[in-house]
This record gives sequence, structure tokens and C-alpha cells, in this order.
Amino acid sequence: MAGLVPWWISRWRVKEPFLGFTGFRVIGILIGIGGLAVLLDSFGRFAFAGQGTPAPVMPTRHLVVVGLYRHVRNPMYLAVVSLIMGQALLMGDPGVLVYGGLVWLCFHGFVLGYEEPTLRKSFGPEYSRFCANVPRWVPRFHPWRP
Repeated sequence: MAGLVPWWISRWRVKEPFLGFTGFRVIGILIGIGGLAVLLDSFGRFAFAGQGTPAPVMPTRHLVVVGLYRHVRNPMYLAVVSLIMGQALLMGDPGVLVYGGLVWLCFHGFVLGYEEPTLRKSFGPEYSRFCANVPRWVPRFHPWRP
């Protein structure tokens, strides 16, 4: 999702930077590195704290409310979108930028239509308390302490 599809779109050809500003390339690299770090951290949290995986076929046994999950409910999805947007900025490719926006819209639909209702059923009041205190997409500055 964050590697093969951007390659299909861009063929890893670097174009002129957006708005002619080469600083966007550096910003893209930083966003991509940050996204990768968040993604790896999130996978680790699912495996160790949640005792499961992000995949619906092997869900976690415990609600994950540690690490970056104390700031935002969906750091893994934000990380994937950050990786894609970082690539778009690095390569100056509007197609990859649009793809990143579409991926976020798909994630948003999935979260609203499947993930949140499933987590409410699985974790009940614990998940409701989490949702009431931790935003879905925009991270809180101070970590929530359950």
C-alpha cells in the first residue's frame, strides 16, 4: 500500500518539487521516516501489549492504549498515510499525493464502518472511555492516562 502502489503511480521518477520548493523533498523524507517509525512502533504495541495483530483474522486480546495510542486512536493508519505523503513530497508527484488522500478516505470509511463498531462490541466501556478521551485522527498534545 505504501510501497508498491506509489511505485506503480510514479515509477520512482523524481519530478520537479511542488511549487518549485526543494525543501518539500526534505520534509517528505522526514515525514516518511517518522511514518515508518510510528508504523513499526504500532506493530510492536499490537504484538506485545495487545497480544495479537492489526489483522481482523487475528485481533488483539487486549485493547491497545499505550505508547502513541495514548495520543491518537489510529497511529498505524496515520503512519501509512504519512509514508505515502512523504513519498509524494519527495518525488514531487501529484498522483501519489492524490493516492495518499484516497487511502486516508478509505481508512476513515473502514474505521467508521467496521473497526470502531467491532471494537465497541469487543471491548465495551473500555473502548468507549478510550474514544471519549483520545481523538481519532488529530493527536492530543498530552498523552491520555487511562
